[in-house]
Amino acid sequence: MKKCVCYFSASGVTKKVAEKIANAVEGDLFEIEPVQPYTDADLNWRDKMSRSSVEMGELASRPEIRKKLENFEEYDTFYLGFPVWWDVAPRIINTFLEAYDFTGKKIYVFVTSGGSSYANSLDDLRSTYPKLNFVSGNLFSVNDEDRIDYWVHD
Repeated sequence: MKKCVCYFSASGVTKKVAEKIANAVEGDLFEIEPVQPYTDADLNWRDKMSRSSVEMGELASRPEIRKKLENFEEYDTFYLGFPVWWDVAPRIINTFLEAYDFTGKKIYVFVTSGGSSYANSLDDLRSTYPKLNFVSGNLFSVNDEDRIDYWVHD
């Protein structure tokens, strides 16, 4: 069973959690990078005209990803991580999920957040992609090594 930890990290927090999960599951690591990196101004959720606010306001928005995941078909289990934006996954996660055929693959969702839970983002993904197998989800911080270990081995 080959595993891949795929993540989008705007500030570096999700990246650190993804690295710990990849280590715990002995999986490969893949960063979902936007072609145009996000600046601090882009991430200003208080500004309704910031790039992230505009993207999240448009359901059809699909930010372009810089590189493809090589050998996608070799993996059967994915750990998909992202920061919660506006109570759901950033639109770049939709871009990623729509770029590959996840039929028959297991997807475990992990999120980082300053205040939101993972439940709404996981429910939204399940609703948007009903044919995909989202097994479970969890919210982590960088200091949750014990919880990460428990989650990936349950």
